[in-house]
Amino acid sequence: MSNLKKQIKATAVASALLISTSVSNLEAQEKAGVIGVDHIGINVPDMNQAVNFFTDVFGFSAVTTLGPIPLDATWKKNNRMQSGTGAVTIKMVKAGTGANIELFEYKDNNGSKQFPGGDDLGASHIAFYTDDIKQSVTFLKSKGVQFFGEPFLMPSGDTEGETWVYFLTPWGAKMELVSYPNGKGYEKKKPATILWSPKDVQSSSNNENQKPLSEAEIRSLVETHLAIWNENDLKKREALMKKVYAENIEMVDGHFIAKGFTEINGFVEDLQKKAPVSKFTHTKVIDVNHNIARLFWQNGTPEKPDGVTGMDLFVFENGKAVKLYVFVDTKK
Repeated sequence: MSNLKKQIKATAVASALLISTSVSNLEAQEKAGVIGVDHIGINVPDMNQAVNFFTDVFGFSAVTTLGPIPLDATWKKNNRMQSGTGAVTIKMVKAGTGANIELFEYKDNNGSKQFPGGDDLGASHIAFYTDDIKQSVTFLKSKGVQFFGEPFLMPSGDTEGETWVYFLTPWGAKMELVSYPNGKGYEKKKPATILWSPKDVQSSSNNENQKPLSEAEIRSLVETHLAIWNENDLKKREALMKKVYAENIEMVDGHFIAKGFTEINGFVEDLQKKAPVSKFTHTKVIDVNHNIARLFWQNGTPEKPDGVTGMDLFVFENGKAVKLYVFVDTKK
């Protein structure tokens, strides 16, 4: 009965979190009806050059085309354009899992050919996410892309763990590569709002068509979870984690919340240092109900295997555990 109450409590907590997030998102959208960023528009001197750069070098896709469209005097005046500028051609490029990029080319462009300086009003740039910034830089350099120095790793602060570097497009616009496969420093503070990232969308997109796990598959993943907590080798443990846990997994304990591989790894290492000969084992058969699983466990030495007992409650989505609720039994 005690464990049943714990499961009900954990499920209620998970449901409350989901409802709270949904309500928060709805309230934010009702303010202006805005869901997110659709596209970023930039002017380019040569449409073919820009399209070739984004498609051939970055692997993006040019999707729609408008124009050439003649612009009348009223339009030019209202949009603060030079009176002698000619027709505009517009192409929309799908840029991976991020916002689209809208390219504008003006015939007989009489506007300024000078890019704004870094501290000028109107200065802007696009940053592209990569999981492996060194590999991306090497590839782009092989295509003749010019970089502003080498990638820089942020050592501390809110952006700790982020690596970035600026580069120039063939037409001279400044853009950026960024990478933070293990997240950023501010996420350790468990903020109410997490910044959007293409890496999260990519992970979701890769799994969106995946079939629901069978009971046997879930039990196998839970068994591997048990192996993770008994594994002393860091590299082996990390490899097992990638099979069982989603990158953004949250482990909720009565005293703390750990998010992602790094924080959970740190917790496991701390446990193993405190009790180097203790191991986790089953006390019951793994219980599975739809995408929820319960593991009743004990942890202890060979002489006293039930030194600590408890239950882990898993929530599985897209083939991996996204939530792990840990309940430790009160000592009698």
